Amino acid sequence: VPNLRFPEFEGEWQEKRLSDIADLSKGIGISKDQLSADGEPCILYGELYTKYKSETIKEVISKTNIDNTKLVKSKANDVIIPCSGETAEEIATARCVLKDDILLGGDLNIIRLHGYDGSFMSYQLNGKRKYDIAKVAQGVSVVHLYGEHLKNIKTINPSLNEQKKIANLLSLLDERISTQNKIIDKLQSLIKG
Repeated sequence: VPNLRFPEFEGEWQEKRLSDIADLSKGIGISKDQLSADGEPCILYGELYTKYKSETIKEVISKTNIDNTKLVKSKANDVIIPCSGETAEEIATARCVLKDDILLGGDLNIIRLHGYDGSFMSYQLNGKRKYDIAKVAQGVSVVHLYGEHLKNIKTINPSLNEQKKIANLLSLLDERISTQNKIIDKLQSLIKG
């Protein structure tokens, strides 16, 4: 149990392996050259490093109009982690998809939680668990990470309501930090200009 806690919650947090609280699967290939100006919203693994910096994906940027009958679609609350990257630390990047029916490209691990909050899990996996994930990633010049590697990652979880409240607070803090950074950038550009 953390030292700082919302007063309305009590009780011990439960330790669970990812395989005990989620189904682990993989996205199916969508390549960068299959992106288009219109079509279905989609997420490619590389975008987790470049376009989606927050733990939650609220708005999806990319689209594709390829035949999606055999592709994997998100369920709101899914957590996604890249299957490959340049370093073990880099690959341990989790994002929660907040919307249903987003096409999830190949080279994405999908963690479909059962009764757990995806945003909270994303924060947890990007925090203390990031190093546990990095330890199970394999490879040297290109690092790989699959569901088989993720299934034994231990998580520590409060009740669902407490998870949601914690994730909401962290999200609000992230938004505040982002806003302040934009103000700082604007001031710095005015000083230079």
